[in-house]
Amino acid sequence: MQLDTLDWKIINILSKKYMPNSTVARKLGVTEGTIRQRLKRLQNGGVLKIRALRDPGILENQQLAIVAATLMEAKYLDKKAQEISELENVLSVSIVSGQYDFLIEVLVESNRGLVSFLTEKLSAVGGISKTETFVILKSYEKWV
Repeated sequence: MQLDTLDWKIINILSKKYMPNSTVARKLGVTEGTIRQRLKRLQNGGVLKIRALRDPGILENQQLAIVAATLMEAKYLDKKAQEISELENVLSVSIVSGQYDFLIEVLVESNRGLVSFLTEKLSAVGGISKTETFVILKSYEKWV
């Protein structure tokens, strides 16, 4: 898919912060319809993916955590990553290098919910030899 200057400007603006199409259009000096068409083309072409994110700092009684996990057999990385990504409470799964095989981002209702996720849902996947959990106290995000 060929991207022109306007496509790149739209991507750069939305990578930094979500804003309505009308605001993007105003910043770039084009119509809102143009922005809508470009976004649809970028999504259909696989360049952009839209994901709704819950802000755990705003939602009361929510706990965000990163679970680092190691598999018993690395040959199942992709299969297990896909399986884990489909679990309730999982926001993302990243295959990483280093001490762990995965970083799993989860959003749960409480500490009890985190324990339940680890002992019931994640352990049901099988093949995981070790986990380490990091509770997120505060997060600063930069969209790239």
